[in-house]
Amino acid sequence: MAEPGEDSRRAGVAEWLDRRASAVFIMPAVLVILAFSIFPLLISLYLSLARFRLAPGGYELRFAGVANYKKLLLGSEQWHFLGRFGALSALDWLVVIGVVGGLGWWLARYLARGRVWLPGLAGRLVFALLVGALVVLAAATVGEGVSLGSLSTTLVYVAVGCFVQFAIGLSLALLCVQPVHGRSFFRVVFFLPLMITPVGVAYAFRMLADMSKGPIAPLWNGLGLAEFAWAADPWLARLVVVVGDSWQWIPFIFIVMLAALESQPRDTVEAAELDGAGGWQIFRDITWPSIMPVAATVMLIRVIEAFKIIDLPNVLTNGGPGTATESLTLHAFVLWRTLDLGGSAAVAYMLLFVTVVMCVSFFNLIVLPYRERQA
Repeated sequence: MAEPGEDSRRAGVAEWLDRRASAVFIMPAVLVILAFSIFPLLISLYLSLARFRLAPGGYELRFAGVANYKKLLLGSEQWHFLGRFGALSALDWLVVIGVVGGLGWWLARYLARGRVWLPGLAGRLVFALLVGALVVLAAATVGEGVSLGSLSTTLVYVAVGCFVQFAIGLSLALLCVQPVHGRSFFRVVFFLPLMITPVGVAYAFRMLADMSKGPIAPLWNGLGLAEFAWAADPWLARLVVVVGDSWQWIPFIFIVMLAALESQPRDTVEAAELDGAGGWQIFRDITWPSIMPVAATVMLIRVIEAFKIIDLPNVLTNGGPGTATESLTLHAFVLWRTLDLGGSAAVAYMLLFVTVVMCVSFFNLIVLPYRERQA
């Protein structure tokens, strides 16, 4: 027979488990997910600080400190990661000074508010330093006799691609919510590209962009236009990659924004129409504020995915001409394929740093202030 003290302890344990049952049951899954998330990050961090080489009977890792990062930023991989630099013109200096001055004014305005949150100030300083460095990098690597590195090329894919994809995706969603015949058919057609694998999209655009034997070649020749090798021109090659990536990802933005538009309350729109408001006024004052949270979320997801682009530049151009179309992910893959695991991990961590700073800054500097103004 159990003693009264033991019964009370059991009752206490049972009560504690009842109160924390949700946490107890979900904790194993959380620990497994964290293990599979954190363990690769820690291993890749160690790899980025080490040198890998084959050895008799296996391999060896030798700690090298920040040597892999120095090689990317200042050493033999600088041209590959940052690009080939050139002298800045007077116009370049004006742009750099203007951007740096704007960032300084932005930071001074934040400090003048009087309520300075140290983590917020640190985040703004990191963002300002990163943007300023990227502007200087762009000014030094855009023009004749210079070339972009994988970092700048990736930022081109992200900035141009995400802007074009959001603009077209939102426009198609606005068209498909109109009371027109056949809109269900067009919804299905607009969504189809998202079902194709990225490698399939890359091979399809590689065939379409073939100006000698591709399906567009007869039309091109019929118009009397000469053949041209788009893959030999860095900017044309990047443009083809952006077009292929946009064709695949526009349906994602389209379907999410379509759902947001269809969930919008109709009574406010109908009331505005009765009051004589135009289409642009309704979109600006009613539709856009209601779909802004969804738009911010879908763009955040798309920006994160755009930073990881690898399939299209790998299949379409194999990173060429030279390394003109290599993204950071493809750059890391090329180094990994040559068994430079430390350099590959260093590129991956530089990609992680840029992605985190850009995405956190997008949320804190654009999304949160907009929500505060609406509130």
